[in-house]
Amino acid sequence: MTLQSSAEHPVPVRTVSKALGDWVHRLGAVWIEGQVAQLSRRAGASTVFLTLRDPAADASLQVTCARGVIDGVVPALAEGARVVVHGRPSYWFARGTLSIAATEIRHLGLGALLARLEHLRRVLAAEGVFDAERKRPLPFLPRTIGLVCGRGSAAEHDVLENARRRWPAVRFRVENVAVQGPTAVVQVLAALRVLDADPEVDVVVLARGGGSVEDLLPFSDEALVRAVAGLRTPLVSAIGHETDAPLVDLVADLRASTPTDAAKHVVPDVAEEQARIDALRQRARQRLGSTVERELAGLAALRSRPALADPSDLFERRAADVAASLMRARRCVAARLDTDMAGLEHLRARVRALSPAATLERGYAVVQRSDGVVVRDPGEVSAGEALRLRVARGDLAARVERPPREASGRHSSRRSDGHRTSTKPSDR
Repeated sequence: MTLQSSAEHPVPVRTVSKALGDWVHRLGAVWIEGQVAQLSRRAGASTVFLTLRDPAADASLQVTCARGVIDGVVPALAEGARVVVHGRPSYWFARGTLSIAATEIRHLGLGALLARLEHLRRVLAAEGVFDAERKRPLPFLPRTIGLVCGRGSAAEHDVLENARRRWPAVRFRVENVAVQGPTAVVQVLAALRVLDADPEVDVVVLARGGGSVEDLLPFSDEALVRAVAGLRTPLVSAIGHETDAPLVDLVADLRASTPTDAAKHVVPDVAEEQARIDALRQRARQRLGSTVERELAGLAALRSRPALADPSDLFERRAADVAASLMRARRCVAARLDTDMAGLEHLRARVRALSPAATLERGYAVVQRSDGVVVRDPGEVSAGEALRLRVARGDLAARVERPPREASGRHSSRRSDGHRTSTKPSDR
């Protein structure tokens, strides 16, 4: 509906703006193809702004979308990418600007292919196919190297030539296959099975020169990636150039940036190994020489010590010490013996002085009755009683001649039985 207006009766801005908004909103949702010319992400903002440009007509549209829409684009959206945007035209009443409120963004052509590859990569990564724990170390010097490559390709020449230059005795088993096109995956899988079954093959190299994403697409095939993950033989991937990243690079035990780099990884360099051996030999000589010199210096130091320079001196000093100690011990023992002998003689004299035998030696005698009782009183014996006299040199027999009262002696006594005994001084 056309707005009626004139110079005398103009239409207010709000009326025109509202009418424009009504017409824009009638367009509804639409799919738009274009190239991302400008992408603006503001930190903390929930809305992302981008400019969608048509290179053929030099036309552009402003597009707004939620941050979640941009984050869901795989691979990540960047300036210059060709995309398809699904959105609804929106007219901002306050500023009079037109923009597309996008609800979905997809890559176009190559972008869609990369998105599918990214989805497959995420699925395989979630299954653990790319985990570092699964990767096996390469042998130091393989008996035979399996090589899967195109027939007569530059990749084959680079691997063979550089490997033989590094280690002339290296052996290869080459399996030529198609490295692009619809039959590439089938042929590569068959070649890998043959090499993996060969017990002489210690490592496999999968090599191809550079190319477009479409040319390298067979090396991102899911069947091929899973087959490489299941190999028993370690595999080196050398697909394309360093910037190329097919999925087989992620599952391989080692990724080489180029076929030439793969040759450097699978065999050692004989010149480098010889130089390393020479360096180790030189270090061993130096270490051995240093050890010998140190031990000789220690031996010289030990030999210069007085104990080893004149060992007899040590024995002589120790012998003198032993002799002195022996002499002191003898003196101590002799002095102790002399002291103990003097004490013993003293004790012997005391015992001798106190012994009854000593008393008998002085002329005394012990008078005993026949029953062995010692007579201490003359009144204890009777006339005619037999007595025993014990002297220093033996015993004597005696008999009482008269009772003590009748005797001419000076001492008399009465026994308990009424009899008397007497002894002369000479009889005692």
